[in-house]
Amino acid sequence: MIYLDNAATTYPKPPEVIQAVTGVMEKIGGNPGRAGHKGALAGGRIMAYCRELAARYLGVQHPERIIFCLNCTDAINMALSGLLCRGDEVLVSHGEHNAVMRPLMGYQDRGEIRIKMLAPDAEGRINPDTVGGAVTPNTKLMVLCHASNVTGVIQPAREIAEACHKQGIPLLLDAAQTAGTEALSGISADLIAMPGHKGLLGPMGTGILYVRPGINLRPFRKGGTGSASESMRQPDMLPDRLESGTANLPGIAGLIQGIKFVLRHQGAIGEYEHYLGERMRQGLMNMAGVQVYGAPRVPKVAVVSFNIAGMDSGQAVDMLSDRRLALRSGLHCAPALHAWLNTLESGTIRASLGPYNTQQDVDGLLEAVWQISRG
Repeated sequence: MIYLDNAATTYPKPPEVIQAVTGVMEKIGGNPGRAGHKGALAGGRIMAYCRELAARYLGVQHPERIIFCLNCTDAINMALSGLLCRGDEVLVSHGEHNAVMRPLMGYQDRGEIRIKMLAPDAEGRINPDTVGGAVTPNTKLMVLCHASNVTGVIQPAREIAEACHKQGIPLLLDAAQTAGTEALSGISADLIAMPGHKGLLGPMGTGILYVRPGINLRPFRKGGTGSASESMRQPDMLPDRLESGTANLPGIAGLIQGIKFVLRHQGAIGEYEHYLGERMRQGLMNMAGVQVYGAPRVPKVAVVSFNIAGMDSGQAVDMLSDRRLALRSGLHCAPALHAWLNTLESGTIRASLGPYNTQQDVDGLLEAVWQISRG
């Protein structure tokens, strides 16, 4: 199988990630923070080390402000529910994933908040200058999908963060498609949501929310933290304030190794995936009857969406699956972007690359698409 669905989850994982997951399950007995024996203490050290590595990757201080979550969706929900209040207004881009839009729409449907969607330019990017004109006295947050999971287009997040700060509003950056492949350290986002299982190469069931100093979130869930057990009220200190219940210690141990892999190859992963992605885009664009989505001259991650004339995207992916190619078809949980692309009815075929893909994988896809497009 040629695996080209890395935007959903990266595969394969580095061997050391798998070894770390199984190593915890085989050798460490204990629940971090819930006891003083060696197993529980070892688990606590694993969690602390992972926070330090994640902070190093993000270029931030205060590892205690690295909050472990179930996934990126969980991190986004934690940020939104912990920050927004009745009467608030939220700015969003047109490219937001349903992980953002569904909770926001739920709040808006209940009359609690108002959503304002910023229009993109012709290349699918948000002009930072539009932020100031959109802000009102009720605007309390902007949410930005750093890179589209449909077209791969990367938004000018650094400039948008600066524009938000000039207006006195925080920026929540959805780094689902950029964590691990793009530099996040210079963006100055106030909240960063990241999946552990995509570009950071960790296991499923892991995610991170970074919370900048000065941002105080209400707890998304409350319960046992292993600290302040004498009180029936949620502790105020981080990370305990936002982390209740037993952590996914095997997953966090695996995430350590994924982040270490990314730090060892800092920059090289993104460059390599960019090369493969551009090879794929150019090859598809050169085929008659194949439409590739996303402006050609803007920065992108290695996510390529396309359609074959006269063929349903689901049918095409089924045919490619018969040729041992793993891709995704449909709307990719981003309906507003598909409406902008005029693909809300058809969806798209999506191929997404990872660090273990090769030039031969790309050429294999191009050959298969060429064959099925000819009928």
